[in-house]
Amino acid sequence: MKNFYVFLLILFVSVQLPAQAIYKTIDSYKLEGTRELKIQLPRNYNPEDKRSYPLIIVLDGDYLFEPVAGNIDYQSYWEDIPDCIVVGINQASSRVDDFYYDEETYFPSHNGAAFYEFMAAELLPFIEDQYNASNFRIVVGHDLSANFINYYMFKDDPIFRAYVTLSPDFAPEMVNRLQQRMNILTDETFYYMATADADIKAIRASVVEADAVIKTVENEKFHYKFDEFKDANHYSLVGRGIPKALNQIFTLFKPINAKEYKEQVLTYEGTPFEYLMKKYADIERFYGFEKKLIENDVRAIAAASNKKGDVESLKELSKLVNKHFSKSMLSAYYSGMYNEKIGNFKRALQRYKSGLLLEPSQTVDKEIMLDKMYEIQEKIK
Repeated sequence: MKNFYVFLLILFVSVQLPAQAIYKTIDSYKLEGTRELKIQLPRNYNPEDKRSYPLIIVLDGDYLFEPVAGNIDYQSYWEDIPDCIVVGINQASSRVDDFYYDEETYFPSHNGAAFYEFMAAELLPFIEDQYNASNFRIVVGHDLSANFINYYMFKDDPIFRAYVTLSPDFAPEMVNRLQQRMNILTDETFYYMATADADIKAIRASVVEADAVIKTVENEKFHYKFDEFKDANHYSLVGRGIPKALNQIFTLFKPINAKEYKEQVLTYEGTPFEYLMKKYADIERFYGFEKKLIENDVRAIAAASNKKGDVESLKELSKLVNKHFSKSMLSAYYSGMYNEKIGNFKRALQRYKSGLLLEPSQTVDKEIMLDKMYEIQEKIK
C-alpha cells in the first residue's frame, strides 16, 4: 500500500512539471563536427497530433535558451502566446568563429559562412524531421549573435519571419543594408530591437542610431518595435526584452482583452460571431497555424452578442463551443444561454442540468450551473 501512495505522488508531481529541456547532438557536415542543442517542446506535445507549432531558434543557447524557453512556457500557459518549439544552439566554445564576417564585405565568411549554411541546410531540416514545427520561425540573438541573425533577412526567401535582436553589435554597413531590405520585404516580418541606458556605450550608440534609420522604413509588411530600457545593462536587458518581443510578435494571437472588446468587437460592422471567425482566420493566415479556440474569447463574443441582442451569433457560438468543448460544462452553459435567450426555458433547463455531468471549465463550474438551473426554474413557474 505504501508503494501505491508513492506511485500516486510521483504521478501527480510528474503531471505538474513544466516543460523540460531535451538535450541532443547534431552531426554537421557544414561545421565538420557536432553541435549541442537544447530543445523545449510544449507541455502537452503529442508527436502523433497533426498540430504544428512555431519554431524559435535561439543562438548563444548556453545562456540565452533558458530565459527564452521560460518566457514561452509561462506565457503560453496563460494562452497569451501559442505553444512553441524552442531550440537553443550551444556556442560557448565556437562563438567568435560562428559569427565571423569578412572585414571587407562585412558578410559571413570562413567559419561564419559555414555556420550560416548550417542553420538553413542542416539544423532546420533536423528539427522539422523530428518535431511538428510550422513555417513560422523566430530567431533570437544577443550582441554578436543579434548582429548575425540579420544576415538571414538578405536571403531571397528568408527562413525567419521574426527577428529578436537584443543589444546587437552591428557589423559595418549592416544598418543601411537592413533598411534597404526591410523596405522591399513581401512577407509579414517582425523585427524587435532593444538596448538599455547602461548598455555597453558603443553598442548603445549604434543601436540608437539604427533605430532612427529603421523607423524610416515604409512597408506595411514590416512590423518594428524598439525598446530602450531604464536601469538595465547589457545583460539584464535580455530578461526585459524577451517578453516585450513576444508580445510584439504575437499581438494578433492574444486573447480578446477589454480594449479590443470595446474598440473592435463592439464596433465591428458584422456580427460578433463573424468577428471571432475573422480573428481566427487572420491568425491562421498570418502565422501559418491554427489557433485553438479559447474560453476567454468565447466569453467575450457571448458578452457582445448579448449586448447587441444578436441571438443568431449566440446560436452559432454555442454550436462552435459544443464542437470544441464537448466534454466541458462550457458546451452546456452556452447552449443553455442560447435557449434561454429565445425563450425556450425547458430546453435551457435541460441543457444546464446535462452540464452537471460534464467537466468544469476555467470559469464554469457546478455551482454556476446550479444557479442557472434555479434561475430558469423560477421563470418556468
